[in-house]
Amino acid sequence: MSVLVTGGAGFIGSHLIEILLARDPDASVVCLDDFNANYDPALKRANAARFAGDRRVTLVEGSFCDAAAMQRLFAEREIRQVLHLGAYAGVRASVTQPAIFTATNVDGTLSLLEAARVHPVERFVFVSSWTVYGDAARVPFQEDAPLGIPLSPYGVTKRAGELLCFAYMKLHGVPVVCLRPFSVYGRRIRPDLAMWIFADAILRGRSIPLLGDGSYRRDFTHVSDVCEGLLAALNAPNAPGEAINLGHDEPIPVGDLVSLLEDALGRKAVIEMRPASPADLPETRADLTKARRLLDYQPRMALVDGVRDFAAWFRELRAT
Repeated sequence: MSVLVTGGAGFIGSHLIEILLARDPDASVVCLDDFNANYDPALKRANAARFAGDRRVTLVEGSFCDAAAMQRLFAEREIRQVLHLGAYAGVRASVTQPAIFTATNVDGTLSLLEAARVHPVERFVFVSSWTVYGDAARVPFQEDAPLGIPLSPYGVTKRAGELLCFAYMKLHGVPVVCLRPFSVYGRRIRPDLAMWIFADAILRGRSIPLLGDGSYRRDFTHVSDVCEGLLAALNAPNAPGEAINLGHDEPIPVGDLVSLLEDALGRKAVIEMRPASPADLPETRADLTKARRLLDYQPRMALVDGVRDFAAWFRELRAT
């Protein structure tokens, strides 16, 4: 019996597989990734190389959008748990390329749910996003409070994925859990995310594109804490059928993040102010009441420590 990690060569997925292997000497992990060009495939291949030689890992290069292939994979590898992290990600990119986000994030999720229906699993964990909350949601974001309208096609596809999951639980008994991470950061972060963009600009002496006045607040959450929440969701008895936040509950202005990076990297940033994007909310903040109750979730990485660790890794990356 195996656990399937989709997007396993990506930022969060690669960390998650490393933790699974570290904790279970008898683990059987199927890492599924198509190494698409959403960002540099070489970065993903470097991530996968960290565990590709481990006998406990089967690396499958393919797409979860291929419904027939997923039916075969579930049957042949005896998939019993699913951690569905794979997706086309990026709020702004989804505004200009909505079709590929819909095809991957909605149709691809449906393909996996169909495979889990035909070949029953013990748990199906769908990694959603805070972007499902939209512009009318009350801060801090509570999972079971009314949602606003997502401000990007990416957020729409994640909400659609959640609804598919809940429908498949109601109709077919697929034991789904939908997790909503908040602004995940750490080593191996995607190059399109703010922390990479800011650190790269600081080290190269280029200007940082800061939207608005830099006062919009984000609930930055370290990848190690998010992985703990993901793993807890695999076995938590009362989690199926629930949407659960995975955040840090201590949002800071993005301008303050720049200051933390300046301190960690030992260089001053050059700020270039740009107009705020209509796809960005003024504040994100996770209410963690439900996560604490159902998953015993408690974020442990302080932002200042997480930024220092990220900065050390980023310096090493740039030196190679």
